[in-house]
Amino acid sequence: MKNVIFNKLLPLLLLSFATAGIFAQDITLPAPVKQGGKPLMQALNERQTTRSFTADNLTLQQLSDLLWAAWGINRPDEKKRTAPSARNMQEIDVYVSMQSGLYVYDAENNKLKQIHNRDIRSLTGTQDFVGKAPVNLIYVADMGKLGKKEGDKIADADLWWSYANCGFIAQNVYLYCASANLGCVIRGLVPKEKLAPEMGLRANQVILLSQTVGVPQK
Repeated sequence: MKNVIFNKLLPLLLLSFATAGIFAQDITLPAPVKQGGKPLMQALNERQTTRSFTADNLTLQQLSDLLWAAWGINRPDEKKRTAPSARNMQEIDVYVSMQSGLYVYDAENNKLKQIHNRDIRSLTGTQDFVGKAPVNLIYVADMGKLGKKEGDKIADADLWWSYANCGFIAQNVYLYCASANLGCVIRGLVPKEKLAPEMGLRANQVILLSQTVGVPQK
């Protein structure tokens, strides 16, 4: 009897493993280019908000450079980042929503780890352009790194430092986009109650802000 049940379940198990292999498509990014670009003062002068984007995808090199500028590791021996964080807790995770799916940035291994293959860009904000722009970054505070367990109450005051840390990252994105002739906009209007379940977040992971990046419409 056990053999009969096993023989019936085996094809289903093999199919589930095969399906997992198909859909778990991590993206290994090329090494970020850390030289060149516009001078800092010029990038500051050209920094601006963009709300109109083409449908052009970013290249893997642009994604790598963007994410490294945002929250990459610039001192590997100490695992310290391009943006500061209070007490070096590094509690911010950068999620990347694209047409091909949802990913989380793995700075240490310079890759995008796929969460799922669904296009949820339209859920990352309330404006029309978010569902069409190629990249939406979602900044999530992992409060578990700050001692908050699932089920613990998370007050606004608990998030003050995380919002500040998130702001540093977002400004890095603005400066990179100015240097690379890309456009971006930081957004606070995020339907968090709808988005969090679609991202598979735990109760102690808090969505802070989202930031759209793409080629500006001319």
